[in-house]
Amino acid sequence: MAHSLSAKKRIRQNVKRRARNRARKDSVKQQVKTLLGAIASGDADKAQVEFRKTAHWLDKVAAKGTMHKNTAARRRSRLARRINALRAAGPAATTPKTTKGRGKGKGTSAATA
Repeated sequence: MAHSLSAKKRIRQNVKRRARNRARKDSVKQQVKTLLGAIASGDADKAQVEFRKTAHWLDKVAAKGTMHKNTAARRRSRLARRINALRAAGPAATTPKTTKGRGKGKGTSAATA
């Protein structure tokens, strides 16, 4: 338990910040879920509208310092790739390709070829 006044104030501030940050992250998660639902339905126009909202939320949360700006950019980029795949191939491209290991290490096709 903190004894000094400044330490007690710091605890109060941290509680407020934590609640604020959690609320922001939760709103981003909900928006991403909505976007993924739109992508799964195969509706490219709806997915594009939801992507704009999601990108806005990601930028907003990154600007406030709750999420690092590179994290927000990475997530936005990955979501944009899924939207582009949906637009290019239609409903068949709703599931992203997953690759284990991205380098030229052991077990990849680049190492064996």
